[in-house]
Amino acid sequence: MQKSIVVSTPEAEFSALAFKEDFKNSIKKVAELGFDAVELAVRNPENIDFEKTKEVLKEYNLSVPAIGTGQAFGEEGLSFTDFDKDIREKAVERIKAHMNFSEQIGEPQIIIGLIRGIMDEDQKMAEAEKYFIECLRHCADYKENIILTLEPINRYETNLYNTIESMKNLINKTDRNNVKLMIDTFHMNIEEPNIYESIKKSAEYISHVHVADSNRWAPGCGHLDFEKIIETLKDINYSGALSAEILPKPNPDKSAELTMKFFEKLGL
Repeated sequence: MQKSIVVSTPEAEFSALAFKEDFKNSIKKVAELGFDAVELAVRNPENIDFEKTKEVLKEYNLSVPAIGTGQAFGEEGLSFTDFDKDIREKAVERIKAHMNFSEQIGEPQIIIGLIRGIMDEDQKMAEAEKYFIECLRHCADYKENIILTLEPINRYETNLYNTIESMKNLINKTDRNNVKLMIDTFHMNIEEPNIYESIKKSAEYISHVHVADSNRWAPGCGHLDFEKIIETLKDINYSGALSAEILPKPNPDKSAELTMKFFEKLGL
């Protein structure tokens, strides 16, 4: 499994990011700490100098297992389930831009997290799901070589698809081979009755893993049993990235150091 951490490019407002300022310096720190890979959090690929980004990644020999897209919702309000068709179409076009960007980087997968949106109190679940599936299919059909990995997110951040089971059902309804599942230990701790059983029952769906402890600090700073989580992932033959999406606590550098020390403690 790859040891990975999330880095934003460009600067971001999202709190659960260890590094979100000075991209090149952040990448340098990630490499020096011994990470194998870096997940990129990207609001709008059009604002990024692709050649410079690729050059920095190559200089520090870091692969990119996935690209996060949540800032497009958090900072611009784009979503797949908005009442407004124009906003939904803009969300689809933005994800297509992420897919183009990812293909140039080396075909990492695209995370569909908060860009799914939040269901309005006047909206019906059936309508929100219809919009979500339509948008997912448009994106999945755009580039079948790029995986869209869907993230269940806890009830305090969205009212749509909080559990792994609900997201697996949506994936089945979407009926596209390049739509997969991403699991996040922080969200699972809130929503899953049994984290390990949920992982086992989702083996064929999982394509990416976010790690953060129960308090969203670095692994080892809360009460989650990561030894058992890693063993469960090994049992299902998961060989992808373990990507730390964590709060920059007690400070950005220390949070990344704590993550790497814990990875090493687990023998990764």
